[in-house]
Amino acid sequence: MKAVQLVSTRIAYSESAFAELVLWRLPKPVKGSVHGFKYRLAYVVHGVCVLRYDNEAGKGDHRHVDGTQRAYAFTTPEQLITDFQRDIERWNNENRDA
Repeated sequence: MKAVQLVSTRIAYSESAFAELVLWRLPKPVKGSVHGFKYRLAYVVHGVCVLRYDNEAGKGDHRHVDGTQRAYAFTTPEQLITDFQRDIERWNNENRDA
């Protein structure tokens, strides 16, 4: 099996904010992950990445929120996207006056 790109999209939330989602199904897990997916989901506001989910080789599944990295418990691609969208909503609510 070859790597298959499942998602590659950019979603505009406003003139100054967008999300970029990239998700691949891999023939074998990347180092540090136990599943066969490679992903990078980023939310960018005013040119700054304020939220990112990824599983960079060797680091495993994790997310970055305002510069802080935390482990992320990957279950399915659908749940990954749901969690990411939920965090975008949370970030927007917490930073609406910024």
